[in-house]
Amino acid sequence: MTRHVIIGNGPAGVVAAETLRRADAEAGITLIGDEAEPPYSRMAIPYLLMGKIDEAGTYLRKDAEHFERLRIRLLFGRVTAINSGARMLSLADGSVLPYDRLLIASGAQPVRPPVPGIDLPKVLSCWTLADARAIVAGIGRGMRVLQMGAGFIGCIIMESLAARGPQLTVVEMGDRMVPRMLDAVAGTMLRRWCEARGVRVLTGRRVVAIASVGEALLVRFDDGETLEVDALISATGVRPNIAFLDGSGVAVNAGVLVDTTLQTSVAGIYAAGDVAEAVEFGSGLRVVNAIQPDAVEQGRIAALNMAGQSAALPGTFVFNVLDTLGLISASFGQWQGVAGGETAQLLDETRFRYLRLAFGGDQLVGANCIGHTEHIGVLRGLIQGRVRLGEWKDRLLANPLQLSEAYIAKGLAIAH
Repeated sequence: MTRHVIIGNGPAGVVAAETLRRADAEAGITLIGDEAEPPYSRMAIPYLLMGKIDEAGTYLRKDAEHFERLRIRLLFGRVTAINSGARMLSLADGSVLPYDRLLIASGAQPVRPPVPGIDLPKVLSCWTLADARAIVAGIGRGMRVLQMGAGFIGCIIMESLAARGPQLTVVEMGDRMVPRMLDAVAGTMLRRWCEARGVRVLTGRRVVAIASVGEALLVRFDDGETLEVDALISATGVRPNIAFLDGSGVAVNAGVLVDTTLQTSVAGIYAAGDVAEAVEFGSGLRVVNAIQPDAVEQGRIAALNMAGQSAALPGTFVFNVLDTLGLISASFGQWQGVAGGETAQLLDETRFRYLRLAFGGDQLVGANCIGHTEHIGVLRGLIQGRVRLGEWKDRLLANPLQLSEAYIAKGLAIAH
């Protein structure tokens, strides 16, 4: 009997375990999680904070008997080391666990900036269910709250915080909101939208010190300004959880390096999800594409290969769709543009609508948009399908709103 072990019980790990069971009815499958919770989705936590769901609503599988019925062993523990030669895991409680095939789906962990006072009691993260419980208990209507970070995850957290009715200020060290997803025009537009809805946004600023002042916190910025708040949320991003791989032989960069089968540099060890660094299909560069749909697909493909079947990831596709206080923004592929490429842009500041297309040759290689939700599916199809637009490129340069017409006209060329 093959012993499959999966480190991490998020979306990638859960789908991998289920895929393994479908592929092999007799294999041993162990799913390790380092939180004393049922497997859950971190992306559901904002809905919990807004009161739209309860804790059970965050669970990846609603049936309490689901994993037992599939004979998937759930193990609570934190992996501290991998001995790839002996095929053995070490856990924080001193126990060891053997494996035949291993999937690293350990996800990401919040970045804690090196700011004096960052570990004070009223400085909170928003990454785990335990964090969510602390926010629910500690942040309410009218309270003065500062959030550090206005990236993709930061904006999701900001929306859930705003729904709780505090006096909310957000500080971002970049020159705009969501700088890794939106260009300067889009990031500035998003800031205006948030400020019009009562959120104070500071960009190009960073927190340099946090101190306790009675029951409050006194926050100092790099320009000398100070702000007194009742709570601070640290949302400055996440990084792949790979520290426990030291000495394992598994090659890492920003994340765990994987090939198209999701196998690492060590035979029999695979990686998937927010910890995996795979090749981006458009640029050919390695990226950690930390979005749940990609994590799920990587988990499925890794599991098929672990079970002895043949499956390949054609290349991870970088795209993000973000709802910030009701304004939908999106980025696709190489949205910054490519060398020698052309761009087309439409801007309506009054209606908060923006569309920017980036071309490489006669292919659409990337896009930024705000408000143009009707084009999101078409943009993904044209970019991910690497559709050669021919004469439609010039038409889109003249009028970017002809995306649907181009999609239909070139439909047979779209790779599904």
